[in-house]
Amino acid sequence: MGSRYGGAFPVKDIMTLEQAPPSKAASPLSIGELAAGTVNFGADALFLDFDGTLAEIAPAPDLVQFFPGTREIIDVLSKSFSGAVAIVTGRKISEIDGHMAPLKLPIAGLYGLVHRTAAGDIVDFPVVGKELARASAELKAMVEQHPGLLLELKGQTIALHYRSRPDLGTACYEAVRTAVQGRPGLKMIEGKMVVEITPSGADKGRAVQGFLREPPFIGRRPIYAGDDVSDEDAFAVVNALGGIAIKIGPGPTAARYRANHIAELLAWLTCVSHLPSARTA
Repeated sequence: MGSRYGGAFPVKDIMTLEQAPPSKAASPLSIGELAAGTVNFGADALFLDFDGTLAEIAPAPDLVQFFPGTREIIDVLSKSFSGAVAIVTGRKISEIDGHMAPLKLPIAGLYGLVHRTAAGDIVDFPVVGKELARASAELKAMVEQHPGLLLELKGQTIALHYRSRPDLGTACYEAVRTAVQGRPGLKMIEGKMVVEITPSGADKGRAVQGFLREPPFIGRRPIYAGDDVSDEDAFAVVNALGGIAIKIGPGPTAARYRANHIAELLAWLTCVSHLPSARTA
């Protein structure tokens, strides 16, 4: 395994987040206005979040279920894009593999901290061990005092879920914010009924940039679909590169298109999957 973000990106047209222009508030177009024929299998790459994008968010991470046929759609798309389809998620790679089996796609797990290339090689971000362990201990004490909270330890990140205790959302946010304060190697990421602590290098935008440095993604226009706050980093990168960003669900976003719900995104992906695979020019 190697470190993923040890130096500058060698591909000159891949912007770092610091170089990319700031995102502006958007009034996204409906995904229904994005013609499936806009997609070019030979020139584009597809990046997909998992929870809230390909599968409904569940009360607990292990209870998530796919919409019928989702796996088959992704399989067809992966072949049509010549392997340039990747999952970008806050989950561990092994969890995505469990849901996607027998497919084994390129995956950026833990917000890009662990990355599997199309060739199957694994590269990872250095672990912030001691500081993460201390933050975990602080949150564990809170969870023990409040039944219904779930502390998910992912190795390189920590997730505090409060879906079963929405009344504690503000308290969870404050607890995580306090745990991160004074620890410069860590940062907080907000999600839907979850607040996470990750190393400061965790970033879905960087994860997309990393894929675009590797075959079969090199030189392709990125298409990215996601539903959460953490996906906004990826939207910023995709927009800067002239790609297509799709937000699933409500809320402010930098994405240029919006699908109102997962079923709407899957309907669009199904239309794309039905395009002739020979359309590569």
